[in-house]
Amino acid sequence: MALEQLQAFVLDLPQTDLGVAEHIGPDGYPLLATSELRHEHQLISELLPLLQDIHGRPEEILSALGKLPAIATLAQPQQRMRLALALIERIVAYDGGLSSASITYGFAHSFDDGVMPTLVSLLMQSDEVLEQLAVPVLQWITGYRFGYYNVVPTLTVINWISTQPLPQLPEALRDLLRVLRSQCTDPDQYGNAVIVGNYGEHLATKLDPLLGDGIWQVLVPCEHWTQLAFKDVETLPADSQAQWLDLLRHAGTATSARPAAKWLKHAQSLLHKVGEAPLRSALLRWFASVDSGRTGALLFDRWHSVDDRARMSQGNATVLRGLLWITPMLADSELTRALTRVALSGYRKVRGIGARAPKVGNAAVFALASIPTREAVGQLAVLKARVKLSSAQKEIEKAFTSAAQALQLPRDQIEELAVPTYGLEQVGLRRETFAEGAYIAEVSVDGKQATLNWFHADGTPQKSVPAKVKTEHTEALKDLQAAVKDISAMLPAQAARLDTLFLLEKHWPLAEWQERYLDHPLIGTLARRLIWTVSESGQDRALIFNDACLQTLDGSIVMPSSEAQVRLWHPIGRPLEEIVAWRERIEALHITQPFKQAHREVYLLTDAERHTATYSNRFAAHILRQHQFHALATGRGWRNQLRLLVDDSYPAASRELPTWGLRAEFWIEGVGDNFGVDTNDSGTFLHLSTDQVRFYPIDAEQRTAPAAGGGYTPEHWRNAEDAAPLPLTQVPALVLSEVMRDIDLFVGVASLANDPQWADGGADGRLRDYWRQEAFAELGATAQTRKQLLEKLLPRMTRLKGKWSLHGRFLEVTGKLRSYKIHLGSGNILMQPNDQYLCIVPDAKARTQAMPHYLPFEGDTLLSIILSKALLLIDDDKISDPTITDQIAER
Repeated sequence: MALEQLQAFVLDLPQTDLGVAEHIGPDGYPLLATSELRHEHQLISELLPLLQDIHGRPEEILSALGKLPAIATLAQPQQRMRLALALIERIVAYDGGLSSASITYGFAHSFDDGVMPTLVSLLMQSDEVLEQLAVPVLQWITGYRFGYYNVVPTLTVINWISTQPLPQLPEALRDLLRVLRSQCTDPDQYGNAVIVGNYGEHLATKLDPLLGDGIWQVLVPCEHWTQLAFKDVETLPADSQAQWLDLLRHAGTATSARPAAKWLKHAQSLLHKVGEAPLRSALLRWFASVDSGRTGALLFDRWHSVDDRARMSQGNATVLRGLLWITPMLADSELTRALTRVALSGYRKVRGIGARAPKVGNAAVFALASIPTREAVGQLAVLKARVKLSSAQKEIEKAFTSAAQALQLPRDQIEELAVPTYGLEQVGLRRETFAEGAYIAEVSVDGKQATLNWFHADGTPQKSVPAKVKTEHTEALKDLQAAVKDISAMLPAQAARLDTLFLLEKHWPLAEWQERYLDHPLIGTLARRLIWTVSESGQDRALIFNDACLQTLDGSIVMPSSEAQVRLWHPIGRPLEEIVAWRERIEALHITQPFKQAHREVYLLTDAERHTATYSNRFAAHILRQHQFHALATGRGWRNQLRLLVDDSYPAASRELPTWGLRAEFWIEGVGDNFGVDTNDSGTFLHLSTDQVRFYPIDAEQRTAPAAGGGYTPEHWRNAEDAAPLPLTQVPALVLSEVMRDIDLFVGVASLANDPQWADGGADGRLRDYWRQEAFAELGATAQTRKQLLEKLLPRMTRLKGKWSLHGRFLEVTGKLRSYKIHLGSGNILMQPNDQYLCIVPDAKARTQAMPHYLPFEGDTLLSIILSKALLLIDDDKISDPTITDQIAER
């Protein structure tokens, strides 16, 4: 098979049906049934017993190989070319971990001592063969792990190329030479050059005369965005190319965290030479391709655990950072939105690497902070809600502060004042006419998403974008479609911001609240679905927007005076009758709240917590997936560090509450001591165990604990009294409830007990007892809310009619073959009559289809999992998945 096919085979191995491969030879090479090189691979299998005993210097290897009968018979260039291709495939298979020879046969000697690569070189000793093999050889060299054993075939190809007219070389070959040259100096994710030491220097001296001057000296064409840059620049006239190269070279000097004034001034002068419009247009194209990653993966011995296709070249990332610093000098709405996409791409988590390119993400955030518009701040709000990386959150917070200074606005108001309207003329609605009034475009926002609909002038619907609009109003249509996309991204970000207002104790004068919330064209779609407390003349009234006015619980219309103050209503401290009444009112009005408010869980101090006095064990002794916990905690405003299996100490996960002068802490520690089993390849613990929840004054010294446990202690014992926790009775009820709600979320979502595939307890079954104890435990506050909601939802679901009941902790459903109990806290299933465990992992489509048409709040994904399982099991006789049917049949 071709080299590209083998690369795809290696990358897709976990999803590949190995039945299509025949394992041949002592190295167990997986020869695909579609391979056109079957004869050559069988020949290699015969050679391996001889090759494994050849060691020594390259010239000795060449001499020995030249005497092998199987090689001597390859007289025709076509035969040698085919065998060389098969050898390259074989080497790549070994490097991708598809060969077991390093353990079972000793093929490692043939690979690591350069026997196989040298054999490739031997086969290439003719111009005819080299012409066919130059591209495959360089694909192999640049696309996989480089070692000293690659030097001989690499130099063979380069020496041949040096005899050819460079302008006549295929573009693919020139790109590969540029990538190879960059690997001589460009560091990998560990800070080492891909081609190390003297080999890199030697190759560089060979390549530089061939390549000459050009954009390759600044960028490497190994990524989709840089390939676009190459095409854009190299098609320009020579004088224009020089100006662009000057700008890109300057961008390549962006090696600090922030640009100096002198750097920006010089960038401004270079920008004028290139031109604002051409650069803006180019950046929009390049930025749109940044997330596409590399044009090919870099496979090496940990390919299965590292998504190297997403890793950005360090040199390219530096140039990109410089371009991002320049962006505020020419930013418009479209480019501002593009910065957000680049930031999300830079912060995106990649398997085996972590954040893909943090310095790129930070540069995009810096650029947004440098654009003095409210739209830019709105994009920062999107990043604040969507980015989970803790270091990125720090950069985003700095950006908000910087933007507040630039806009001369108070920091606590900057986020609410800077929410864009996206052209909405009224709450949730934007209308525009096209083609002289022949068509009407309507953007409608329901608080969950934005939709774009088209109508004829008489109001009749138009199914798709009118052809005339596409051809005559391209830019206006593009702007409209971008607004719809941005609104859909902004809504969850703003819902998350509103959910944080409880702990901020925010109050607004009536007019200010109406402008920023109730009547804001975008925020109004969220605010009008929430309950607000209006205070005036010493009286508090809870109100909701309905029928174009503010109404009380009983539907009475209220028109507050201009002196009124407004804040979000919270159920803490409210009579149970009032809370239940508001829930019923919300449901009667068919309102879906953007987050739990009327149905919000309330966490009151327990007798056990009064007894322990300064700490709570309410959520102790759980086992959580560390990375999922970390993402959830960061998203809820907590500070946390990933625990590594190292000799180091870490502070507790904490959330600062400046409004209250408090800091909440959640004590956690890593689980296990077996590197590679209890950790990932980087040494990061896979799981955490949970302990106490405590509250401290916000400026109290932070306690730390060893990564794998041992107790939290102050760093400086002389300050031990200053680091004493507060009695829980002194923590305000609202603060206690909201903090406990956060932690309940972390445990409820990240606990291993919620994973149906952990019934065996993992490695050695060590966590089996925890899973069995917690997978069907008593219901917590969130699960109790879910149960109360199901009591109302289930009677309306006709497919479940007569087949369900709620008993204690379970939703019980009756199928054709068996009866089932679905736990309301974890979604795990027990089968009757013997409480046999049933493992089902529903897909996203099933969960979506199971959701009722109406819910009183958004965000409970486990509810959809429970309902999808119930709907599946009532028709258990129709299930075809053998992983489920085999369990049901087992008694």
